[in-house]
Amino acid sequence: MPPLDASVLVVGGTGALGRAVCATLLAEWARVVVSGRRSEGYRTLADALGAGSRLAFVQADVSDPVQAERVVTAAARSGRLAAVVNTVGTWAGGVPVVDEPPDRLATLIASNLTPAHAMVRAAVPVLARSGGGSFVQVSSAAAIGPQPGQASYAAAKAALTSLILSVAEEVRSVGVRVNVVLPGTMDTEPNRRAMPGADRSAWVRTEDVARVIGFLCSEEARAVTGAAIPVR
Repeated sequence: MPPLDASVLVVGGTGALGRAVCATLLAEWARVVVSGRRSEGYRTLADALGAGSRLAFVQADVSDPVQAERVVTAAARSGRLAAVVNTVGTWAGGVPVVDEPPDRLATLIASNLTPAHAMVRAAVPVLARSGGGSFVQVSSAAAIGPQPGQASYAAAKAALTSLILSVAEEVRSVGVRVNVVLPGTMDTEPNRRAMPGADRSAWVRTEDVARVIGFLCSEEARAVTGAAIPVR
């Protein structure tokens, strides 16, 4: 078990996957600090989990480096920051590249790659100063192989995955483990609405993705860094 003063930060913790991650981590860690852009989602999360003082919220848009640093600083005040999980990301697709809006790639980079870059820069020094820890980034299985109909999304996720794997090597010597999780299509309400006629039998449950993330945050994964782990 982690020390009683240990905290974990879940960025994007009010989203569909973030809620499952918070529930998983609350079963193992002393405190979970959640960040999100809107407080309404946090109130729903807090009511559902009933965690009381073990759950805290910081409102921020972590694509802004200043706000990303503020989130990490706030999380570290709640106890030694032992792990950071970044679930922030956005999907867009459905048409070939030649038919998509001209700004789609820039939009997807801004919503997937930029927040991760800001969070790595904010979190890694704090984790290193606290004696090491774990940084887990959520990317997508779309980062691997051709993805017709969602090529720009796949390109943004591939860039994100490459960033995280490179950071893992850069910070290995300071005791910070950095890994990336690559879920397939997750069974969430937004995905059900976006793809009403899809075969959901192969979709992955958010609880299963959360369990992998929980493992990567734990001491049991102390020898795991620089891994890109598909979850399907």
